[in-house]
Amino acid sequence: MEKLIELTDVTAAYENKTVLHGVSLTLWKDDFLGIIGPNGGGKTTLLKVILGLLHPTKGSIRFYRDGKEVNGLRIGYLPQMSNIDRKFPISVRQVISSGLASGRKMFHRFTDEQNARVEEVLKIVGMTELADRAVGELSGGQMQRVLLGRSIVSRPEVLILDEPGTYVDKRFESHFYPLLSEINKESAVILVSHDLGTVLSIVKNIACVNETLHYHPGTNVTSEWLGEKYACPFDLLGHGNLPHRVLMNHDD
Repeated sequence: MEKLIELTDVTAAYENKTVLHGVSLTLWKDDFLGIIGPNGGGKTTLLKVILGLLHPTKGSIRFYRDGKEVNGLRIGYLPQMSNIDRKFPISVRQVISSGLASGRKMFHRFTDEQNARVEEVLKIVGMTELADRAVGELSGGQMQRVLLGRSIVSRPEVLILDEPGTYVDKRFESHFYPLLSEINKESAVILVSHDLGTVLSIVKNIACVNETLHYHPGTNVTSEWLGEKYACPFDLLGHGNLPHRVLMNHDD
């Protein structure tokens, strides 16, 4: 297998408070990695380290392309919350196009190929009919679709999604996770989610982050493994081929 990202013994902290301890992880080409863990366990911190937004206090992170170490990769990122100002007069098409900005020369228009890619992505995320609508008029679910489009328009080598299902509207929900499987044919995917049942139904490998990181190849995990790594007991409920959820038992 060809590796894309390698974290070795990474420790990360905010304002002298250590959040991650000795985390090691390898992301492989074509991987679909599900990241789970309790609130405050360090999932978003791990993403920030991978994105270069937070530098480890210890350890290293390396990127690879075609078996050779490189300075970085094309990474698409769908954050948990949008920082786009909804009052700013920008259209759906313009937001998605902004994902191509790094591939455009300054003061140059997008190429025909780039424009065609934007139209393709508008169709993929189901926003063609709203392409010229101002983002301030969109629902939360529609906005999340637009941000997904922006994150994939550049054909990233790695796509990172932080709780993507939080704002996906019901109309698009049934298409969303199959779409991620399609995207995975071109990009490695890292998916952070609290919806453990959905995660287990679509990803290829699992990492549980709770200050440290526990990696499980494949998704044939047991409730005992989840309970031990998550520090919380679980009941796994399966429903044939349909996505299922994991219900947590807590003592009141």
